[in-house]
Amino acid sequence: MKFIVCCVPCATKINSGFIEIMVKKGIYSSKKIKALVVFTLLMAFNIFIIKAETKEIASSAGKTDSIKTEKDEDISAFILHHIADSHEWHFWGKDENKVVLPLPVILWSNGNLITFLSNKHEDESGKIIFNEKGSNLVNYDGKYYYPLKEKNADGAFVKVDENNIPINEKPFDISITKNVVSLFISVFVLLLIFGSVSKSYKTRIGKAPKGLQSVLEPFILFVRDDIAKPQLGIKYERFMPYLLTLFFFVWVNNLLGLIPIFPGGANITGNIAVTMMLALCTFLITTVNANKNYWKHVFNTPGVPWWLKLPLPIMPAVEFIGVLARPIALMIRLFANITAGHILILSLLGLIVILKSVFIAGFSIPFVIFISLIELLVGFLQAFIFTILSALFIGLAVEEEHAH
Repeated sequence: MKFIVCCVPCATKINSGFIEIMVKKGIYSSKKIKALVVFTLLMAFNIFIIKAETKEIASSAGKTDSIKTEKDEDISAFILHHIADSHEWHFWGKDENKVVLPLPVILWSNGNLITFLSNKHEDESGKIIFNEKGSNLVNYDGKYYYPLKEKNADGAFVKVDENNIPINEKPFDISITKNVVSLFISVFVLLLIFGSVSKSYKTRIGKAPKGLQSVLEPFILFVRDDIAKPQLGIKYERFMPYLLTLFFFVWVNNLLGLIPIFPGGANITGNIAVTMMLALCTFLITTVNANKNYWKHVFNTPGVPWWLKLPLPIMPAVEFIGVLARPIALMIRLFANITAGHILILSLLGLIVILKSVFIAGFSIPFVIFISLIELLVGFLQAFIFTILSALFIGLAVEEEHAH
């Protein structure tokens, strides 16, 4: 752990010294120096992330020695907790020493709207029954259920299945959770950024881009020239607002998810409900804007032998399944890739705590730095892939017949 703490100032100081020497001797041009500075900052940022996450994992494993199985379970529980949604925003610490931001819990139960802050009923063991507006509830693993009449073998009023998932009935939960707050933060950031860029475009007509506008314009042109135009042709302008919103929304949330401290740390794009809604938006836009040529290829499938369409509509059924499978593929691809990256990084860091070996730290930390750098690239790539596939699906729907 001391090695990790020392890495950030040392790495920054050493690289700064190298840069100063190279400037004096004229070894590097200004562009190369800027690239080296960016790389140094990325390395320092990743080491900072590793330090924060390793400290949190060590805290979750506990300070007292215990058997290996218990540590493994603690690390697994921490990883699952890290990537899951929550009714509170955890900053640091554990048990009575933890520092959290309580969030509003909003439940619809027995015709009543129940609201309270999450720190009002902190016990998550399911062993304490509390009453809110005439409804008896228990908090089990951060979720709220109706309690059983009798306790189970562990003393909790919750019945679980073979996968340790509660099967109790529960109220309808519409709470403002950690992911919801993070969603509002990302929307605010996007409005702030693009409000400024939009103002620059209006006030600097015919002038070279400047400031934040010059930073984002290459990405805006990238979405237009490399995603929208090739997939949508002359109709690209109609769908540019949606594609730009989609690209930057996914990208910004991917980057925020890599930051372990507030306002980052939420796993927005690793939440399948969020990716499902993004895919549903693409599906709705595709379906609403689809022309006759698109539906003719789905249900009539021209060029296909008649025996594949009669007496059973085999090919139309296959084509229709394909129409439904496209948004599902979009949803799962983004969810799985982002979640897998978080799990891999935390698992490598967890090895240090489980095995308590400096040799393991020497193996895990370089790999985590490498994977963290890759995750910065993956964040961009997943935004690009989601956007270009959405543009492709929309392009197939609006394509005219003479294009064949």
